[in-house]
Amino acid sequence: MAVKVKGMIPEDDSRVAPIGHPAPPWMVNYADLMTELVCFFVILYALSAALNKDMQKAQQEVQDMIDQGKMVGQVQMDKEGMRITLEEQSQVAFFQSGSAELTPQMTEQMAKLSPILFKLAEKHDIVVEGHTDNIPIRTKQYDSNWELSTARATSVVKSLLADNFPPKHLAAVGYGEYHPIVPNDTEADRKKNRRVVFFIKNNPYPDPTGPPGEKGKAAPAAAEKAPPPPEGGAPAAPEAQAPETPAPAGDAPAEPGP
Repeated sequence: MAVKVKGMIPEDDSRVAPIGHPAPPWMVNYADLMTELVCFFVILYALSAALNKDMQKAQQEVQDMIDQGKMVGQVQMDKEGMRITLEEQSQVAFFQSGSAELTPQMTEQMAKLSPILFKLAEKHDIVVEGHTDNIPIRTKQYDSNWELSTARATSVVKSLLADNFPPKHLAAVGYGEYHPIVPNDTEADRKKNRRVVFFIKNNPYPDPTGPPGEKGKAAPAAAEKAPPPPEGGAPAAPEAQAPETPAPAGDAPAEPGP
């Protein structure tokens, strides 16, 4: 006996599909569509993993060095790219205080990291970020931590250029003290904030596709300027142009009238 509940569809109604009852016709097309969508996203994921295979390999190599104690920092990857952060230790300083010159410890860290970055530099842009602590600085060379952090990032870029990195895929950015990862309360935390970050971008900087000018059009050529007049004299008169068609043979040109 069918159970009837007020406000509910009876069990013996044709709109209800109990076990053994055939599904409505639209369900077949709906199930096919869902299956195709799942396959589509699986293919996209596989392609994405294949395209970022070099990035994933580099991430694993850097993480192995961090786990083995050869390097202090962290490596993270997101949809924008991969970030490799090098943090200072108690016995390791990347730069001298108030200076942008690389210390021997930083040069040693760069020697370990450069071979991994070199494999990525052909297809990816590498942005070197310089970060400082919040201790103010004002010297003849650097007026603030912005200038200091930018100079330090530039020094790292120059080190990469010395290893034959492609210049068009390198950039230097200074953030000063405005992006700390921990509060600048203790010396240990300030060392963590004095860091260098290598940002490997998934999408490289677009190359120009046409000559300079509006919307890829060539820039208009500059108009030729007339030569300046001689000093103390009137400007030179323009030269008379010859007639396009010569006069017939035997006919003299008409003399000008009074």
